[in-house]
Amino acid sequence: MKNLLCIFLFLGYCSTFLGQDNNDIKLSALPYYSYGKGLGITSPDSIFKLNIRFRMQNRLTYINKEDADPAYEALIRRLRLRFDGYVGDPKIIYVIQLSFSPNDVGIIENGDNINIIRDAIVFYRPSEHWNIGFGQTKLPGNRQRINSSGALQLTDRSINNARFNIDRDFGLQVYYLNELDHKFSYNVKTAISTGEGRNWTQDPDNGLAFTGRLELFPFGSFKSNGTLFEGDIKREDTPKLMVSGVYHYNENARRTQGTLGDELFERRDMKSLLLDAIVKYDGWAFQTAYMKRMADDPLTVNPDDITETQFVFVGDGFDTQLSYLFENDYELIGRFSHQTPHQNIENLIPQTNQYTLGVTKYIWEHSLKLQAEVTKTDLKYFDNTNKENWYLRFQVEIGI
Repeated sequence: MKNLLCIFLFLGYCSTFLGQDNNDIKLSALPYYSYGKGLGITSPDSIFKLNIRFRMQNRLTYINKEDADPAYEALIRRLRLRFDGYVGDPKIIYVIQLSFSPNDVGIIENGDNINIIRDAIVFYRPSEHWNIGFGQTKLPGNRQRINSSGALQLTDRSINNARFNIDRDFGLQVYYLNELDHKFSYNVKTAISTGEGRNWTQDPDNGLAFTGRLELFPFGSFKSNGTLFEGDIKREDTPKLMVSGVYHYNENARRTQGTLGDELFERRDMKSLLLDAIVKYDGWAFQTAYMKRMADDPLTVNPDDITETQFVFVGDGFDTQLSYLFENDYELIGRFSHQTPHQNIENLIPQTNQYTLGVTKYIWEHSLKLQAEVTKTDLKYFDNTNKENWYLRFQVEIGI
């Protein structure tokens, strides 16, 4: 009897030991989860990491135009999913961003692609200074354009960004990054791309686009990469300044805005000059930008119907934007934009002045905020006639 009891005790011990060991094996096969900017999943052997994020912009706008009845517009302005992480080595990083709202995808016509893919790029970062990317993403253009639309103080970018920015494209990008906390710093960003914009799959092109951007930080870098979001939500302890310049050359461009717009009837070479400056200090933020697009003979004519034309939007414009963030996380923002079409197309496009006053309540920085703004737009046409339009807008931004 004593021997039988010993056998049962021994088997029970072995069962417990083996069960614990088996459970340890199962636990070691589970991924690791992290919570920061999004939901992170890392494999047990750390061979890959996946980070999942989303953001959504819901807005309501009251529109009053001189030549139309007042109207309301309610829509999901943006709905995005973003996936990023690494595969095999933390130096090999991927970024994928998909868009789903009608405004993001655009009107689908016969022969066109569905514009769901915004970013699909792989980066190799051999050191803290170098960053090499291959795929589709934003070109290193205007500062406001580079920033995520979720990091804006107002509900949309300026009218000059809508006309002159160089947007997303497929190609090779090489960055040299040298930002220091309290010393003179600089970044150099370059790209060679197709020049046709995102998701272009029509006939192959014999022209490329070349982009170079130089960023200077006279007093050192901003807190928490503060150039990547508008407003001084981190409250800089000392004045910080960034000045930058971009030159972009798009050879044999097919579209009215290079990487954006309708197709031209003839190809044109386009050049763009983009200048920026940002200042932040103790809740105050100021930014200004100058943008210019150039092209010889911007007007193109349909050879089958000379009454039908398409033109390159040549001209220039500037923006100024000033804001102050109160201690209760309410922010006041004012922006003025001026836009002048080139004399070659001034009979087709009006000169524009736009004035915007906005209020933003930050609940969780830019990830959860309430925005309200009123905007007035003055249009001056070639025949000296004028129009005045305005809108009132409310928007909720949420994301992780």
